[in-house]
Amino acid sequence: MTDRKKITLPYLYKKYQDGEPIVMLTCYDYPTAYLQEQAGVEMILVGDSLGMTMLGYETTLPVTMEDMIRHCKGVRTGAPTAWLIGDMPYMSYQPSVETAIRNAGRFMAEAACDAIKLEGGREMADRMAAIVAAGIPAMGHLGLTPQSMSALGGFKVQGRGAAQAKRIVEDARILEEAGAFSILLEMVPDRVCKVITERAGIPIISLGSGPHASGQLLIYHDMFGLYPRFQPKMAKVYGNAGEVILNGLKQYTSEVIGRQFPQPENWFTMKDEAYDELLKLLEAED
Repeated sequence: MTDRKKITLPYLYKKYQDGEPIVMLTCYDYPTAYLQEQAGVEMILVGDSLGMTMLGYETTLPVTMEDMIRHCKGVRTGAPTAWLIGDMPYMSYQPSVETAIRNAGRFMAEAACDAIKLEGGREMADRMAAIVAAGIPAMGHLGLTPQSMSALGGFKVQGRGAAQAKRIVEDARILEEAGAFSILLEMVPDRVCKVITERAGIPIISLGSGPHASGQLLIYHDMFGLYPRFQPKMAKVYGNAGEVILNGLKQYTSEVIGRQFPQPENWFTMKDEAYDELLKLLEAED
């Protein structure tokens, strides 16, 4: 196991103040979390994207708090020192401030998260402020916000026009004033991200929003060819694990059908005398 000390908010802010990029990835399960911990990933987001990557939904909307808590627990076990963020799923915070605080508290109490993340700008500022006032670190999320995909017209870059870009810049300021410790910008033009980063007093994390942010986030399944439906332009593929796994599955299927698997090294045996005794015992019963 890594001997890294627990990542804390002061640690992240020091990196931000020193101009050192923050490393962030999504994660949804224990074995992947273990690998990310060993690799030194600093911030891990258990995103509601698990609805698509892990559960096969078309969108993130069906994901429940129970889904999120279960996956967060596994990730926490695998990555004990990372700064773990639980993603507030659809309708776990939109209905009211009270609902938002209650569900944010579940992440902290039941999954040992370090923070939560919620989508939306000025319209969610009161939720952000209330969660932070309750002592829970909260991250904002602007740009392409998947829970609002229908209203946004699909998976499209947000802020290409001046008026929309201005609103995103304003929303970032509003979320910071509401107490957000950081803001994720997803699929925002690079120059808009640069403007927001230069104006902000908190870390800005980019997901497909260019190099000018305080840190970078990628979706783990996109990095390794593990999501079959599409490959986002913003994702860099660091290895085609999906192809490796598929080839292994095909080989296994072929070997079982061809009686090439298992081989003696793949099964367990018993001593001859024990086997002979077993046969005698069974014969006596018959």
